[in-house]
Amino acid sequence: MEVLTTAEMERADRFTIAAGTPGFALMLSAGQAVAEAAMDLVEQGPILVVAGSGNNGGDGFVAAAELAARGREVSVILLCERDSLQGDAASAARGWKYPVLPFNPHAIGKPGLIIDALFGAGLNRPVSGEPHDMIEAINGNGAPVLSVDLPSGINGDTGAVMGIAIRATETVTFFRRKPAHLLLPGRIYCGRVRVADIGIDTRVFEEVHPQTFENIPQTWQKSFPVPRVDGHKYARGHAIVVSGDIAATGAARLAARGALRAGAGLVTLASPRDALVVNAAALTAVMVRPIDTVVEFGELLGDKRLNTCVIGPGAGVGGRTRDFVQTALATGRCLVLDADALTSFSDAPERLFEAIRSAHDSQVVLTPHEGEFPRLFSDISNKHPHRSKLERVRAAAERSGAVVLLKGPDTVVASPDGRATIAANAPPWLATAGAGDVLAGMIAGVLAQGVAVYEAACIGVWMHGEAAREAGPGLIAEDLPEVLPAVFRRLYDAFDIEY
Repeated sequence: MEVLTTAEMERADRFTIAAGTPGFALMLSAGQAVAEAAMDLVEQGPILVVAGSGNNGGDGFVAAAELAARGREVSVILLCERDSLQGDAASAARGWKYPVLPFNPHAIGKPGLIIDALFGAGLNRPVSGEPHDMIEAINGNGAPVLSVDLPSGINGDTGAVMGIAIRATETVTFFRRKPAHLLLPGRIYCGRVRVADIGIDTRVFEEVHPQTFENIPQTWQKSFPVPRVDGHKYARGHAIVVSGDIAATGAARLAARGALRAGAGLVTLASPRDALVVNAAALTAVMVRPIDTVVEFGELLGDKRLNTCVIGPGAGVGGRTRDFVQTALATGRCLVLDADALTSFSDAPERLFEAIRSAHDSQVVLTPHEGEFPRLFSDISNKHPHRSKLERVRAAAERSGAVVLLKGPDTVVASPDGRATIAANAPPWLATAGAGDVLAGMIAGVLAQGVAVYEAACIGVWMHGEAAREAGPGLIAEDLPEVLPAVFRRLYDAFDIEY
């Protein structure tokens, strides 16, 4: 579940070598893993390895020698002169007893498989010249492509395309995934990703201390809330969702339904009086309370059992929403701020951040999408436009003092303490109106049960994606809460929880 930056992976390699495993032994294991993947990918036909001048190319040479030893027809194109290779890559090249082809796109021919061993994860500059032409030719060749570590042309830390990049059928990476295997657009270029064990012991984490993780159940299993046999609804928390006026009530109802399905024991919709009849007529298990003013809202929160609030979905932009947020923070509630709540502070984001930092008893998660993020974090977006999504969200969490969740097909959740997850389970049909409102409610439903805010946000994001997968193409937001029981059942089975 750990995700390693390129620098962290280099440290893991160095630590392993210092502990007694030769670097060339790691390269042999990596090359053999590539050969295994190639054999699985194509059963027959010639194989072409396109090798670079570094260790990625060395992995390619090992794979070529292994495949040839297994009787496959293999050829190698090398970016540089063979004699100029150094270190482990030179040792790997010496194991290839055959000539190498010139680095020329015309030398590609019509292979059954191309193994891309040009650059790997360490590329940090735009691809140009002959490598650019070679990548262009590989993409246009039509043969399936197996990339070593990462498709050449993708930045391993950001997932960015450095001018041009290989579009791989499959990618073999080593020990752990890198951010670009999960972040867009890199994830799209990787195809299927296979993680190979090459002999690096997990004790390296004592040295590396990774802070980034894939958002999968193993990441937050210990925090997952399970109702007790002797429990009751009040023990599972009570979430409040703030509704907007009569013309904008649907978003809050979606959030409320999401909170209830995600496990909150009780959910109440705080509704303006002009929308009370509309909300009450549309809700059954969710309770409705007439709340017009911030004074009434504060009185409602006088009941300490109401431990979590969602403010934003359809709440309206302006002073009323700002006042509701600050009241919730002042009373120490767990708080999910979405949509209109974020936009209401766009002209004075520091006012929100100061209130969050001052509310020591509150746990807060901000859930912007890419359009809303710059409204609160314009300096992060404008001064550092080339930062990765992961870096931007981490910086936003540190600045705001809240957990920040930046939505998208590669949703990132970051905590002010530096921890972050990247989700890769959201299907394309999750991009539909109201889906974010349900997510805000789901996170609140987990928070209400006493889960810490960072873990609650991660759980909510993963379950949101899984619910969309369960519903399938044609999904609308109303479907998401209704398929959550099936997601819970799968989780209970995976965690060996009786139900």
